[in-house]
Amino acid sequence: KDWWGRGRLGECYYQLGLFREAEAQFKSSLKHQDMIVTYLELCKVYVRLDQPNTALQWYTIGTERHPTDTHLRLGIARVHDQLNRLDEAVTWYHRVLELDSTNVESLACLAANHFYEDHPEIALRYYRRIMQMGVVNTELWTNLGLCCFYSSQYDLALGCFEKALVLASDDNMADVWYNIGYVAIGIGDLSL
Repeated sequence: KDWWGRGRLGECYYQLGLFREAEAQFKSSLKHQDMIVTYLELCKVYVRLDQPNTALQWYTIGTERHPTDTHLRLGIARVHDQLNRLDEAVTWYHRVLELDSTNVESLACLAANHFYEDHPEIALRYYRRIMQMGVVNTELWTNLGLCCFYSSQYDLALGCFEKALVLASDDNMADVWYNIGYVAIGIGDLSL
């Protein structure tokens, strides 16, 4: 009846790649104590076993028992995203935001979705919201710059890319310069 020990044993089996044994330990742990983290670990096992529908079933069971938890809803959204079911993923990201309006992952995924559906103005709102929450990094400024560019706000786009360059490290500097080049060709300024 040691639910915690079974959960830790399940984590050990997971790390060793013994996914069926990990599944059995997590299920046993859930029988003794209904914990959110155990649902998350069990679903992670099913994702590694390439059984996303089973993972969705267990996420759904978890959300029924813990209706105010955002982690389980976020897991459902991620699995739908991996299965390329974008409409369902967007619905679940919105459900996460209903419970936690400051969830950065949901905001970023919704912004990216709107950007790729040719709604850069809406994506810009989501990215600005992330920035208002204090998240400032090169990738965010680059995405803001691209949204401004596709919204025909060229002056703002260049300012965003300048800030991205200031924050860039050696790992992501090439991405920023690639996007600056793309924007320069797009606006016809080949000397930029």
